[in-house]
Amino acid sequence: MGSLSNESFEQFLDSLKKAGISISNEAELRERLAEAQRWRFAFQTLAANGKSIGISFADQSEGRNLAEIERAFAEFQFSEKSKAVFSASLKH
Repeated sequence: MGSLSNESFEQFLDSLKKAGISISNEAELRERLAEAQRWRFAFQTLAANGKSIGISFADQSEGRNLAEIERAFAEFQFSEKSKAVFSASLKH
């Protein structure tokens, strides 16, 4: 049965971390993404609403790695809306 790509959410999260993104409550995030049939949609939802359960994202590079973050979203075939939701979640 198909998915958009063979990449996993683990690889995506690792790409974000390499780009300087820190993830609070990462274990909970990984658990929820593992349970989701559509992990990209689940990620978008948790980026927008995860603070209530302790899931949040911070850009430790202070914007210096924006191109790497953009590349991760493109590589893992996220929509523009998902990128916008994630960017908004970084602004606190």
